[in-house]
Amino acid sequence: MTPATPPETLSTLAESMASPTPQMVLMQMITGYWVSQAIFAAAKLGIADHLNTGEKNCAELAATTGSNESSLYRLLRALASVGIFAETKPNTFTLTPLASFLCSNVPGSVRDVSIMMGDQEHYGSWGNILHAIKTGDSSFQDLFGMNIFEYYGRNPEAANIFDRAMTSFSSLEIAGVIADYDFSGIHSIVDVAGGQGSLLTAILQANPTMTGTLFDLPDVIERAKPAIANSAVKARCQLVSGSFFESVPAGAEAYILKHIIHDWDDQRAIAILQHCHQAMVANGKVLVVEQVIPPGNDPFIGKFLDVNMLVMCPGGKERTAEEFQALFAQAGFNLTRIVPTHGIVSVIEGMRL
Repeated sequence: MTPATPPETLSTLAESMASPTPQMVLMQMITGYWVSQAIFAAAKLGIADHLNTGEKNCAELAATTGSNESSLYRLLRALASVGIFAETKPNTFTLTPLASFLCSNVPGSVRDVSIMMGDQEHYGSWGNILHAIKTGDSSFQDLFGMNIFEYYGRNPEAANIFDRAMTSFSSLEIAGVIADYDFSGIHSIVDVAGGQGSLLTAILQANPTMTGTLFDLPDVIERAKPAIANSAVKARCQLVSGSFFESVPAGAEAYILKHIIHDWDDQRAIAILQHCHQAMVANGKVLVVEQVIPPGNDPFIGKFLDVNMLVMCPGGKERTAEEFQALFAQAGFNLTRIVPTHGIVSVIEGMRL
């Protein structure tokens, strides 16, 4: 029999956990991927969806998901310790408020985001981070022999996960863009590389006199067609395919690019903006929706997203206000204002010179 832990030892342990040492804090950061990959495993198995109708025991969950019962229990026990799922009685688990957002079809779901981040494309590339730090080149390209956009063009299953994850990200940001940026006065807009069209359809719904064009690569437009066809604004929305490195649809008053410029180095970012400049009407505007890196040492998620762009994309980076101003000037725009939203992105507005 294991001896009981003395009460004074439990008290000391509780105090140390309440006031962690710098080493303990650093250890939590170092092992953070344990949590993220555990979440990935639960998301990939669809555990939250299986618990959406009520609590279930591990034997049932293991049979449903094709998992080892003992291993699955250990996974869920660990996740329950950080508030994701809860063990209600021995070997039986239920959803918690956090776990509910791992369900597939709930507003604000992050299931697809957790799968994308945990799959080989992202997780493997971050494991190769030293390549990017030492060379300045994409870790992803070093691993897969092509850039991430070429890879998704050749791997439709991974591309579908990426599309769904980007839609999930968008759902957390779009409300802020719609609420905090004034689109009145814009009668036509092109969503450049707009993916599944969630941003464009939201803008059109909020602005009933506006028409819009969803522009992206041919395979992306094909995947977007069902969503646009089922939207309430389909009569005011056209779909056009092509490459923004060649041209974008002409004649609109505004061109919006959400999380596009940050995928590319300065030279290619300027080329994209120049094509928007050439296509828009006189006095048109470009709207770049991205994070703006603030100065100083304060925490800001964009600083780590910047490293993600380094790891994943061909020259990708997050930028400061000064860096956006320089990009806009070289592409023929005057940066007129940066509008923060109540999300984590800002709308960087440029007027055509």
